[in-house]
Amino acid sequence: MATISGVITAMVTPFAEDGALDLDAARRLARHLVENGSHGVVVAGTTGESPTVSDAEKLSLLKAVKEEVGDRATIICGTGSNDTRHSVELTQDACRLGADAVLIVTPYYNKPNRAGLRAHFEAVADAAGDTPVVLYNVPSRCVINLAPDFLAELAAEIQNVVAVKQANDDDLGPIDGLQVYAGNDAVLARTLDFGGAGGILVSSHIVGDEMRRMLDEPDRRAEIDASLRDVYDAMFVTASPAPVKAALNLLGRDVGGLRLPLVECDERELAVVRSVLETHGLLEPARA
Repeated sequence: MATISGVITAMVTPFAEDGALDLDAARRLARHLVENGSHGVVVAGTTGESPTVSDAEKLSLLKAVKEEVGDRATIICGTGSNDTRHSVELTQDACRLGADAVLIVTPYYNKPNRAGLRAHFEAVADAAGDTPVVLYNVPSRCVINLAPDFLAELAAEIQNVVAVKQANDDDLGPIDGLQVYAGNDAVLARTLDFGGAGGILVSSHIVGDEMRRMLDEPDRRAEIDASLRDVYDAMFVTASPAPVKAALNLLGRDVGGLRLPLVECDERELAVVRSVLETHGLLEPARA
């Protein structure tokens, strides 16, 4: 199985002016990320606006990014949903196209119990074959929390469930049988400190080299983390990925807009994003 570790950027999905998928921009962005700190990328995850990206678009995105940087980076594809049959089919297709791993979110809205969750993850993992499965625990979006003891059970029972993207900071810590990735940017340092494998991150679009230094220079980890706190805050000043797309567009890396129901940053939010880019020397200060 592929080794998954380090700075994994949850890549935005670029769109053209008419809202169509922009594969050329996706290739350019993936290449930029890998050249600037990322050990790998997630395509078609939450930051990639997965709820409004069709399965055909997700697979086109995976294929394009795999072709562009797959020889240098880990490519993870988001294939989870709240419909097991749908997740199974998309997982099979992603694995066939060469995804190094799949990211499977907790089924949302229909609120299955533990038996239902176990059956869901078993079915999707079986569809993945030998491809590693990364579980995605994000109770703020899914209502359900995958408790650490249950995650350990899943790891023990399902051979190719190898990791979790932990987006519940209250439960952040080692889990038997699983590699743990920070699911929120602000806890990357904390995750690395207890031996976690890395993070699946958003701010690494902007400060990827600095975030990678948190792995490469552990003695300076706390200092680097403290210096990036304002970036973490700015990238979530409103619903993601609006702020990070705004930042990329301001930096000349055209990734287009968002698909409804997400909307662009308003003037106040955009000012926050611009200010943090200026503070970190990434953008020239606007002239009065």
